[in-house]
Amino acid sequence: MKIKIDHPERDPRFVTGAYSDAVLVGGFAFVSGQASVDFTTSRFVLGSIEEETARTLENIKMILAKAGATMDDIVKCTVHLSDITFFDRYNEVYAGYFTGIKPARTTVQSVLAEGIKVEIDCIAKISSHDKVEQSRG
Repeated sequence: MKIKIDHPERDPRFVTGAYSDAVLVGGFAFVSGQASVDFTTSRFVLGSIEEETARTLENIKMILAKAGATMDDIVKCTVHLSDITFFDRYNEVYAGYFTGIKPARTTVQSVLAEGIKVEIDCIAKISSHDKVEQSRG
């Protein structure tokens, strides 16, 4: 069974695209590509690579919390940077969001929409069936 997870601040009036913010299935949360978005307005919040990375990871953190997981439950990330020369600056912010074993990761340069600098998707292991049941309520 698949369970849809939306960002807790997503305004349903602004649902766009044919995707879910995250899907829980088989003990894993699959989080769609996230960016520096204000979910109450559904608008990108542009800034420095550090600011956009932090906001993107905060969005992921909130989606995972709703799914019953934490950043430390992430096992894999895929990161798209609009300019690979941002790598060191993005990486410094990114590293601060994980303790212990860091997730496996792929980072590539990509053409990103609307002037955003970073997009991140991830897969997290949900450590308890109880957490999944709580997230549904």
